[in-house]
Amino acid sequence: MHVRNRILPLALAAAFAAAPAAAADYVQASGALSFASEYQGETFVGLFPDFSTTLSFDPAAPQDAKLDVSIPLASADTKNGERDGTLKTADFFNVSKFATARYTATGFRSIGDNRYVADGTLELRGVKKTVPLTLTWTPGERPVLSGKATVKRLDFGVGAGDWGDLSIIPNDVAVSTRVTFRPAP
Repeated sequence: MHVRNRILPLALAAAFAAAPAAAADYVQASGALSFASEYQGETFVGLFPDFSTTLSFDPAAPQDAKLDVSIPLASADTKNGERDGTLKTADFFNVSKFATARYTATGFRSIGDNRYVADGTLELRGVKKTVPLTLTWTPGERPVLSGKATVKRLDFGVGAGDWGDLSIIPNDVAVSTRVTFRPAP
């Protein structure tokens, strides 16, 4: 065998060995998406039970990650019927005009120990703004992605007007999520 004939197979093997691992595609198997705020000093927590998430992720290449979260706003549940009804109105989520919020991120930044930051875009009430989401990845057969973010509600027109008084409702809304994934079909 000529030297040239030996080099080609070795070069091909090296190229395939050095090829980056492909990101795995996932869909939400189960999860929770919550938000917390205050009203006149009283803390309340709400859930978006009908949200859905897809993820393409390889921990070895977090910069290539893709995250997409769809949030049906009418599903907001704070366990208070009056408040839930108010959240659906034009003063807050305006679900008749903007039924769904969406969070999308392309690329995560690693901050060590299976933790990342996604500088994704939240689209809420027709407004798009960057909202950093700090994430923790727990690998496994059913991997888990947990995250926390702070949304400035007035940046999106949520609770503006008479509800814009920060002594009644603070501007910062804490958002938390925990999603268990399964491989995408």
